[in-house]
Amino acid sequence: MEKQQSSLIMKDGVSLLLPFILVTFCFALWGFANDITNPMVKAFSKIFRMNVTDGSLVQVAFYGGYFAMAFPAAIFIRKYSYKAGVLMGLGLYAIGALLFFPSKSIGLYGCFLIAYFIMTCGLSFLETSCNPYILTMGSKDTAARRLNLAQCFNPCGSIIGMYVAMNYIQAKLNPLSSSERALLDDTEFEALKNADLDVLISPYLAIGAVIIVMFLIILFTKMPKNGDQNHDIHIMTTLKNLVSLKRYREGVIAQFFYVGAQIMCWTFIIQYGTRVFMAEGMEEQAAEVLSQQFNIYAMIFFICSRFIATFLMKWLKPAVLLSIFGILAMFFTLGVIVFQNRMGIYCLVCVSGCMSLMFPTIYAIALKGLGDDAKFGAAGLIMAILGGSVLPPLQAMIIDKGTLFGDFPATNVSFVLPFVCFLIVTVYGYRVHVRKNKE
Repeated sequence: MEKQQSSLIMKDGVSLLLPFILVTFCFALWGFANDITNPMVKAFSKIFRMNVTDGSLVQVAFYGGYFAMAFPAAIFIRKYSYKAGVLMGLGLYAIGALLFFPSKSIGLYGCFLIAYFIMTCGLSFLETSCNPYILTMGSKDTAARRLNLAQCFNPCGSIIGMYVAMNYIQAKLNPLSSSERALLDDTEFEALKNADLDVLISPYLAIGAVIIVMFLIILFTKMPKNGDQNHDIHIMTTLKNLVSLKRYREGVIAQFFYVGAQIMCWTFIIQYGTRVFMAEGMEEQAAEVLSQQFNIYAMIFFICSRFIATFLMKWLKPAVLLSIFGILAMFFTLGVIVFQNRMGIYCLVCVSGCMSLMFPTIYAIALKGLGDDAKFGAAGLIMAILGGSVLPPLQAMIIDKGTLFGDFPATNVSFVLPFVCFLIVTVYGYRVHVRKNKE
């Protein structure tokens, strides 16, 4: 264990265990935000009497913040430090979460979208800072393993977010279905909406308080200055260098489609499971809660699989593992499309296991050997999270069709989109492996 720690979390003979733990905790914090938000597409759709497409604007606002703030975050980090980037991220995250209170008072859907956008501007700062920061906390040879290890704690936060969403939001919302809410008069609807919003905002206010505490801890902790020596900003030169690298350029594309696939699978498991369980005779709310339980099972499998993948990297090259997991993801996604019963749910859980190593592995491969350019390189990869904003609404549009090709569920057909995304990720891993062998 001591030898592993020296190779993973030491630099120039200095242990970086405490900074590693603090930065890794930030991974859990944005995991919480990501996965308490996915079920909110369904929740907001019910609360504001909207269709799935309008509800998916939550994801547009959420992942749009990632896109908008990635390069400003990179410039900020380059000018100041990784620590400053982490603090800025935590600050914006807290502000966005606490804005849920005035948004509830105003009672407009658009106000919540603004709060989500500000919150994810903070998450963009965090991810742009924390991912490359972790890469610097040890040997370059173990960077991919170190990032996979830190990323193992991201889904721990995700599970907590899912659990909170299931037990403290979904289970406590009024059980009236979307169609029943549509029959209410304006006075009844407003009273119901306000009661449901009271339930919805509480977890966000709580996480806002936790983030403030975390902000203060990091503020007063001495953090390493790895990668903070050069504060010169040459944006165009750096961008030209990055775009010229196939490994990086294709990595950004692969990350765009991976994040899109991840968000689609974890968001619309609610719609997928609700259809399956209601067909078995369940009420809508019970079906939604059970679907979220399966989402938690998926996340547990995701965590276990990420630890396994991190272990396997001692013997298999990251690009090879990426291709193998991509092929498995495509196989199980076909099951999600074809099966119209619980087998489809089981396949969707298995897809999560296959996704486990994709984000950090693509990230580490794309940034390998970039040096100071890694700060801007990280920004490009974080901007690629835009895939989580662009692709889910496309899937939602398909789901809103109800049925396709006769009476085949549109929800099933919609998972063709994640299938294509996994194909692109698989091809990226294969191409990196082939180029590496030629060098």
